[in-house]
Amino acid sequence: MGEEAGVRCLVVDDEPGVRSVLVRLLTSRGYEVCEAVNGREAVAALEREPFDLVLTDIHMPEVTGVQLLAEVRRRWPEVGVVMITGVPEVQVAVASLAQGALDYMGKPFQVEEALARVQQALEKRRLILENRDYQLNLEGKVRVQADRIKELFVVGVQALAHALEAKDAYTRGHSARVAAYATATARAMGLDEDFVVEVQVGGELHDIGKIGVREAVLLKPGKLAPDEYQHIKQHPVIGERILQPLLKDKPRVLAIVRSHHERPDGRGFPDGLVGAVIPLAARITAVGDTFDAMTTARPYRAPRPAADALIELVRFSGTQFDPDAVQGFLRAFPDAQALPIATPDRLAAQPAGALASLAI
Repeated sequence: MGEEAGVRCLVVDDEPGVRSVLVRLLTSRGYEVCEAVNGREAVAALEREPFDLVLTDIHMPEVTGVQLLAEVRRRWPEVGVVMITGVPEVQVAVASLAQGALDYMGKPFQVEEALARVQQALEKRRLILENRDYQLNLEGKVRVQADRIKELFVVGVQALAHALEAKDAYTRGHSARVAAYATATARAMGLDEDFVVEVQVGGELHDIGKIGVREAVLLKPGKLAPDEYQHIKQHPVIGERILQPLLKDKPRVLAIVRSHHERPDGRGFPDGLVGAVIPLAARITAVGDTFDAMTTARPYRAPRPAADALIELVRFSGTQFDPDAVQGFLRAFPDAQALPIATPDRLAAQPAGALASLAI
């Protein structure tokens, strides 16, 4: 059967249909599976026999999934826990990562994704247990394993960001494109490879804070009301708060997440930073973020031509955008730079616009 043989899983959910699907799925792949209808029954099962992994729903009567997680972490710290969540519970699921959950999976399940989550959680558990074994005598190996665990957590959060983007046809792939734009720009500016790698990660994660934005606001097919606009402006702070425990040693990535909507003229958010006070990685990401926002269709407007987007980047260079980052973007994409509209004389003849304000 492979590595699955001998691995014991406990599925905890008060919905019989959900339990049945997971039990059949895991059993078919060689896992030994038991089930419990609520958290109290799950604790009783853990007291009777050993398990490697617990998959638990968040909302259940008597004992919730979050309470069960705390009990497992206190009494059976070697047992891994995966939270089962619906879309409205995503924030709770992400918060559970900081409380010791290894991962989460959303309902309804996609077979391959659910299996991948289980396998990833088991790998994290294995690495954590190995860390405990090696901690006293093999500090170097512990550091490597710890980095891998952190990487897996970030990958999990990153996967959630992509899943949220996939719900909206108008933003699907946005983070990947922003990461590509920012990475190419950083290289064109001659920045070192460590910087480039962190810019790529930051670009992928820059909008992770939209996890905390109400879906009705995020997918609204029209202009946002003032209170809705203020709500969505909180996503950089929310994103930094989510990632900070995992990326304390990557301040450049956190700076991208928090400051990619700052402007050199001080009119950005959330902190109103001015000029060079804005971290360079965030200034670079802001250019790619805005270019993609302008050239991507939205529910309330058609995509703008790349030519118009370039006009706006150059026009607002020095006010909304860092001039060096804009020039780096143009060098990174010479085909775009070669467009006649990107020349200063053509730009001067163009009417003023507000396209650059679209990147939220």
